[in-house]
Amino acid sequence: MAEPQKTPTDYRINDPAEFSRNMVKIAAQSQRLVTDFLKGQVRNGKPNGGSADPLNLGQTFVDFLGHAMRHPGHFVEANFRLWQDYLALWHHTARRMLGEEVPPVIEPSSGDKRFRDKDWSEHQVFDFIKQSYLLSARWLQSTMGDVKGLDPKTRKKVDFYTKQFADALSPSNFLFTNPEVLRETFKSNGENLVKGLNNMLKDLERGKGQLAIRQTDMDFFEVGRNLALTPGKIVYQNDLLQLIQYVPTTEEQYERPLVIFPPWINKYYILDLGEKNSFVKWATARGYTVFVASWVNPDKRLAQKTFEDYMREGIFDALDAIEKATGVKEVNAIGYCIGGTLLSATLAYMAAKGDNRIKSATFFAAQADFSEAGDLQVFIDDEQLKSMEDTMKAQGGYLDGAKMATTFNMLRSNDLIWSFVVNNYLLGKDPMRFDLLYWNSDTTRMPIKMHMFYLRECYKENSLAKGKMVLAGEKLDLSKVKIPIYLQSAKEDHIAPYRSVYKSTKLFKGPVTFMMAGSGHIAGVINPPDAHKYQHWTNDKLPEKVEEWIAGANETPGSWWPHWDKWLSKLSGKKVPAREPGDGDLDVIEDAPGAYAKMK
Repeated sequence: MAEPQKTPTDYRINDPAEFSRNMVKIAAQSQRLVTDFLKGQVRNGKPNGGSADPLNLGQTFVDFLGHAMRHPGHFVEANFRLWQDYLALWHHTARRMLGEEVPPVIEPSSGDKRFRDKDWSEHQVFDFIKQSYLLSARWLQSTMGDVKGLDPKTRKKVDFYTKQFADALSPSNFLFTNPEVLRETFKSNGENLVKGLNNMLKDLERGKGQLAIRQTDMDFFEVGRNLALTPGKIVYQNDLLQLIQYVPTTEEQYERPLVIFPPWINKYYILDLGEKNSFVKWATARGYTVFVASWVNPDKRLAQKTFEDYMREGIFDALDAIEKATGVKEVNAIGYCIGGTLLSATLAYMAAKGDNRIKSATFFAAQADFSEAGDLQVFIDDEQLKSMEDTMKAQGGYLDGAKMATTFNMLRSNDLIWSFVVNNYLLGKDPMRFDLLYWNSDTTRMPIKMHMFYLRECYKENSLAKGKMVLAGEKLDLSKVKIPIYLQSAKEDHIAPYRSVYKSTKLFKGPVTFMMAGSGHIAGVINPPDAHKYQHWTNDKLPEKVEEWIAGANETPGSWWPHWDKWLSKLSGKKVPAREPGDGDLDVIEDAPGAYAKMK
């Protein structure tokens, strides 16, 4: 029996006159869009400091073509396989048209959200378009990726940018090949496209000539009003940080304070988004005296700050301030992402100097060994680093936060770029209100000296893991760090892959606990117990390879926070009367979240 087809009215213009009027509006808006974009390019000048190829794509694909031309048979075989796939697809489509129920030739991966609309499967034309694209994308990526003779770094770059190209060409990204967009266009007589172009014009204006795609309602959220609300006080500040001490919610607290060093690539309040998903609020309620470093958003004045400065004015100044605030010299510390890399390096420096103020360290999605640091490595070679350095010099000595955000968004382009192109510009909808995406868009700048040191020493040279990094004249050796270590990783983390985090189990020589959470770089960390989401894996043994660790691990549903609390509580000393901010030798400067968290 033939399957029912979508009625023609779903893909028919409702009001031709109104549709025509909207097309006239779209034409006018398109002209303005192009004009505004060109004006922005003139106003911004050369955004990459004069580099015509900031990503070094030209040389990458020259190298690729050189190897590819030596193996012409590879492409002949690949084209033959693609032809066979298309024959199978045409046969499948013909059988469907005759009323048969036949399985698809190819299906999207389980996590692919682009083809969720039912017409991608139920409507024969769109089903053919979808499967044709999936076959072509698979062919493109396998053909490019299987060329022999490429060195690993070039192969990784070719794979990454081939996927970016394939993702950009998805039929879901275009008006006439996306059934949801096409239906909405006919239903609204093109009003969605008018609204979409208005959204694009606003984003161009917000980005000052560069397209700054909104991922959420930027006007709804405000730090200190509906984000970062856990009560606390700024008790210390310097050029690089404000130190927050949180108001206790228990009568007693553990004697040993807990200090958190978040990444300075974003604002600290990922740890305090809202009442129901605040790690800070939860930890305070568990009886910890919680301090958090709220890093400054650097400008030209701080362009010469170094990685060493972040150690001295960040971690060391915070430790001194905590001792004054609580009277306790020894602390437990947490480092998140790049904050964890800084903490690792600092621990090695402190070990060399006999400084034992940090008695345990927890690392959230943080790397010390960057030999398997994931897709971010494709942005690291001499040419790209030189181009980035030139860009930072041209901008006044810092990297604009929007450029960092674009890099991270490219790692998940379908979710963090193309989905918003479809929603905002093709469907003409406003982005939904989502606190995490607001935080993701609340970017910060990177001082040139610090950032180039981090990229070259960690991502390019892997100096910290090799024992070659030097800070303040001291060569750092992580094997001298013998305090208890807790390593949190996440199964789907694309920024600090669990394989990379696991390598730290072999670097530190004290007792190490490794844990892998479900989800990714953010949701894998920010997963409160009351949410009853995801899962985590634990294994007391630390075999040589992470695959062996996974094979022997136990899976537990829900948040990993209680597992960590059980570990840290044993290292936090006795209970003492709760400490209020300002009780010690530090005066309160202002209420949390403080001025640094609100800096644009």
